[in-house]
Amino acid sequence: MGNFHIEIIKPSHYDNDGYVLQWWKAWIPSNSMACLYAIAQDSANRKVLGEDVDVVVNAYDEMTMRLPLDRIARTIKSNDNKGIVCLVGVQSNQYPRAMDIAKKLRAQGITVAIGGFHVSGCISMLKDLPQDLQDALDLGVTLFAGEVEECFDDFLKEAYEGKLQPVYNKMNDLPGLQHQVAPILPESIVRKYDGKTSSFDAGRGCPFQCSFCTIINVQGRKSRWRDADDIETLIRANHAQGIHSFFITDDNFARNKNWEPIFDRIIELRENEGISIRFLIQVDTLAHRLPNFIEKAARAGCTNVFIGLESINPENLAHMKKGQNRITEYRRMFQMWKEHGIMTYAGFIMGLPSDTPESIRRDIELVKRELPVDVLEFTMLTPLPGSEDHKVLYEKGTWLDPDLNRYDLEHATIEHPKMSKELWQQTYEDIWDWYYTDEHIETLMRRNMAYGIKPVRVWRMCLQIYGAMHFEGVHPQQCGYLRLKDPQERRPGFKRTPSFLFYPAFAVESLIKYVKFGAYAWKLNRMRMRIQKDKSNRNYTDLAIRPVVEGEEESLEMFDLNDSSRAAVAKAKRQKEILSDSRSKDAAPLDAAQ
Repeated sequence: MGNFHIEIIKPSHYDNDGYVLQWWKAWIPSNSMACLYAIAQDSANRKVLGEDVDVVVNAYDEMTMRLPLDRIARTIKSNDNKGIVCLVGVQSNQYPRAMDIAKKLRAQGITVAIGGFHVSGCISMLKDLPQDLQDALDLGVTLFAGEVEECFDDFLKEAYEGKLQPVYNKMNDLPGLQHQVAPILPESIVRKYDGKTSSFDAGRGCPFQCSFCTIINVQGRKSRWRDADDIETLIRANHAQGIHSFFITDDNFARNKNWEPIFDRIIELRENEGISIRFLIQVDTLAHRLPNFIEKAARAGCTNVFIGLESINPENLAHMKKGQNRITEYRRMFQMWKEHGIMTYAGFIMGLPSDTPESIRRDIELVKRELPVDVLEFTMLTPLPGSEDHKVLYEKGTWLDPDLNRYDLEHATIEHPKMSKELWQQTYEDIWDWYYTDEHIETLMRRNMAYGIKPVRVWRMCLQIYGAMHFEGVHPQQCGYLRLKDPQERRPGFKRTPSFLFYPAFAVESLIKYVKFGAYAWKLNRMRMRIQKDKSNRNYTDLAIRPVVEGEEESLEMFDLNDSSRAAVAKAKRQKEILSDSRSKDAAPLDAAQ
C-alpha cells in the first residue's frame, strides 16, 4: 500500500513593492484550480494508479494563504518522492511568482508542472519557445499546454512512474465538455472567498476575434459546453456544502450554445425545489438580442453581469477587432439588464493608439452622462502572451516589457504613440477618480432606485471596485478583504526587512489605510441612507435611463465623437431601413389578402 500526492497550487502575483498579493478573503475564486482539483479527485476515487495506491489531493490558493512549501516538500520527500506539485491557471503576470515557487521546490528535488494561460498562450501563438518557458524546462519543470480533462489519467501515471515529458502540448486536442468531471472545491477552500463564492465554467470558447484576447487562442473559438445535467450535479454538490454563490467563468456565456437549457435547469432548481442560487456571468454587448436571454438569466439567479464594453469610440473598437460592439445599441442594452434587476459591470480599455488623457476623460464623462452602466473596471491595453496583439509585436521585434509581472493590465508594457509611460500610467490612475466621483455614485444610486434596485448594492460595488484601486492600490480582480504580507516571501531582488521592523510598520500602515477606507464607506453609507429615504427617487430619470426612442442618434453626444461614430450611426440607420423594408414586403401579401 502506498500514497501519491498531488499538490495543486494557484500562485498569486507580486505587487509593486515585491510582496505577494494575499488577503484574509479573496474576491475571485480560481476555476482552473476547481477543475484540476475535481479531476484529480475523480482519478483518485477510480484508483487510476492501482488498488494499492492512494492518491492524496490538496489545493492551495496563494491569494488566500501563505503556501506551506516546506511542509509540502517534506511530505513528498518522506513518501519516496512520490508526488507532484501542479501550478495551475498561471497567467502571465503570475508566471514570475510561479517560477520562484518552482525553484524552491526543484531545489529539494520535488517534481513540478506548470500549466495555465501563459504556457498555453505562448505555445499556441509563437513559433519558438520564449526564454521564460525555456528557463522552466532548464529547471526541470514540466510544461502543460491545453486542457487536461481527457489526458489527466495518463499524465498522472507518467508522473507516478517518474516518466513525465518536458512539454505536453494538447492545444490541438481540446476536449468536449459533456459528461466531463465538473469543477468543484471543498467548502474549506471556498469559505476563503467573499460570500463563500465558488466558480464553474458552463462552457469554453468564444467566436469573436478581439485582438487583445487570449481566451480565443487558448480555449478556441468554437463553443464547447457542459450539459444541463452536469450543471445540476455541481450545483447540488455545492448546495450540500452550503455554497450558493457562483462566478460562471465562461468568457462569453451568451455564446455558449447550451445557454438556454442550462438556464432552464437552474430556474427549475430555484423555482421548484427552492435551491437558492445567485451568480455573475460575462457576456458580450449583443447578448440582449438573444430572445429571452436576459429574462431567463434573471430568473436563474443572475445578480451581476460583466460586459466587455471596452470603448465608446468606434476607432478604438476597430483597432481591437471588436466589431460586435455597436455603440448605437449600448444605451438600450444596459437598460434591458437594469429592467430585470441586474447590476452591470463593464470593462473599459484605455491606452489605444489614438487615446490621450483629454480624449479618455471626454469619453468617461460621456459614459457617465449617457449610459446606465453601474460599474466600470479600467485596464490598460496590454499585449498578453497568447493574444494576437502580442504575437504581432513579438514577431516584429517591437519592444515589450521583459518583466512578466507587469502584465497585469495595470502597467504600461509597450510604448504609446501619444503618451509617455509616465503619463499613460498617471492617466490610468486618474481615470478611476474621474468615474467614481461622489456626484456620480449618487447618480448611480438614484438610477438604481428608479429601477427598483436597492442603493446598498451600488454602495457595496463602489467600495469594492473603487476601493480596491484607491485604498489597496490593486485592480479589483486581484483584490480581497484585509491585505496580508509576508516579509519572507518578497520577490528576489527586493530588500527584505527584518520581521521586528516590518510587522510594526505594516500594522501602522494597515491601520491608517483601513481608517480612511472606513471613513469613505461611512460617507457613502450616509449618502445611501439619504437617497433610500427619498421616495421621489423612484421617479428619478436622466438621459441615461430615459427610454430609447427612434431618431435619438442626432441628440447623443456619443454618436458625434468623430467620423467613425457618425459612420456607425449611419450604418445603423441603413440597417433599420433595410429591415423595415423587408418587413413591409413580407406583410404586403397578407394585407392584400385581407
